[in-house]
Amino acid sequence: MLIRTMLACVLMASMGPAGASTPPHRPLAWSPCPPEQEALVKAGAECAKVTVPLDYADPAGRTIKISISRVRATDAAHKKGILLANPGGPGGSGLGFTLSLSQTMRKVAAGYDLIGFDPRFIGDSTPITCGPGRVWQRSPGYERAGFEEMVRITRGIAGQCGSHGDNARLLPHASTRNVARDMDMIRAALGEPVLSYYGVSYGADLGAVYTQLFPRRVGRMVLDSSTDPAATQYELFQRTGAPSEAGFDEWAAWAARRSARYHLGRTSAQVRATVTRLLARVTREPVRVGASTVDGYQLPFLLSQLLQQQDDNAALARSVRDLVKAAAGEKVTPDPALAGLLERFAMKGPVVDRWMAGQLAVLCGDGGWPAGGWPRETERYWRDTQRVRATQPLFGALAGTITPCAFWPVTPREPGTGIGNKVPVLMLQARRDINTIYTGGMALHRKLEGSRLVTVDLRAHGVYTRRADGYTPSRCAEKIVNDYLNGAPLPHADLDCARQKRQG
Repeated sequence: MLIRTMLACVLMASMGPAGASTPPHRPLAWSPCPPEQEALVKAGAECAKVTVPLDYADPAGRTIKISISRVRATDAAHKKGILLANPGGPGGSGLGFTLSLSQTMRKVAAGYDLIGFDPRFIGDSTPITCGPGRVWQRSPGYERAGFEEMVRITRGIAGQCGSHGDNARLLPHASTRNVARDMDMIRAALGEPVLSYYGVSYGADLGAVYTQLFPRRVGRMVLDSSTDPAATQYELFQRTGAPSEAGFDEWAAWAARRSARYHLGRTSAQVRATVTRLLARVTREPVRVGASTVDGYQLPFLLSQLLQQQDDNAALARSVRDLVKAAAGEKVTPDPALAGLLERFAMKGPVVDRWMAGQLAVLCGDGGWPAGGWPRETERYWRDTQRVRATQPLFGALAGTITPCAFWPVTPREPGTGIGNKVPVLMLQARRDINTIYTGGMALHRKLEGSRLVTVDLRAHGVYTRRADGYTPSRCAEKIVNDYLNGAPLPHADLDCARQKRQG
């Protein structure tokens, strides 16, 4: 449930330190993709490394490598260029992401070279590591002991990241601003005059930064599930608390209508009471579920993951039922959805380290917003979570939890990027998204004066990716995006897919 975006002062032109003139690039050496990228290998994709400056203010200095993939256009007669994509995070590996999108793009994919990439310090690109890794996302709860434990954990992670290996030199250059510059280096290395792009969640905010730094190099730009560019990262996290509670109540009403199946309560209030009792129980004593245990610090995070998509209502109900049974002393085999989350939550070692380190590098290193970045005063987090204790009993502490960013040991090299331009952009936003909330997407829409917004009435995170993620697709949104990527102009006005469906 990580949230993102960038920041304050702007240079519209693609020159100087902000946009940075593109350094000369070397010819790319294409080769088979890494064997672990099975889908790319099967598709006959090719992979390469793009050399980029570590510091764009010193283009002749130290360099790093950005790993990219390419699935060539099959309709050479109607080729439209390249399409780059980012799956969000921050911290998500995107090497195979465009390939997964191709099933949604359908025939449109044939007209593009589909370019995936791992952002700097992520995946197969030049890495950052913090040493032995663990998943840090958890709720401290509302009691002082849990808060102090979270302070200890996050302080330790930040110190470890700052002192490990060569991180003191690398981390100042981990920013959304630099990832956008790397994207333009990919464009240049491929010999393309413009860059078409799809980004979801953090990837959408990354695309917005690209429009600001390189407005003349934007082709077809699609931004899916965006955040408010005037909010701090901390504020973006906090703002997920109330929508998560509302999403929970929506799910609870759904589960109550199926009480004969799930036995969680006959009304929404009864279902909430069931989960409240469960949270109190696992907070007192962790509960064994299959090969894992669940405590009060994990449970809100686990619930929030399954709340993000309304299509997961049944999986969430089965998971809560299993946890209630386990708390009553029954031996249960957890639902596959719950088992998968527990397995990922328990991950440690190099795999989680690579993901976590790259994520924190950007999350903590983007330089702060005009209103400030992550608070450095630990008591601020305590006071803020106590204020929402009554109104956000399940998710307020998780949304306002202290993170390693409060103790981040590295000073960003430059501020971020304020957004405000008229570049043509197609935006997508789910009205009941609990992660990148609708009002945040609207705020970015107002800043991107050339944009058109497509709204879908779903509790969902990611609109165009739904088919690829195994969820029921929004055919309305898919058609609008595919028409646009296929050469149609932007819609003449914003569109609401619910209204379109009624009129159709």
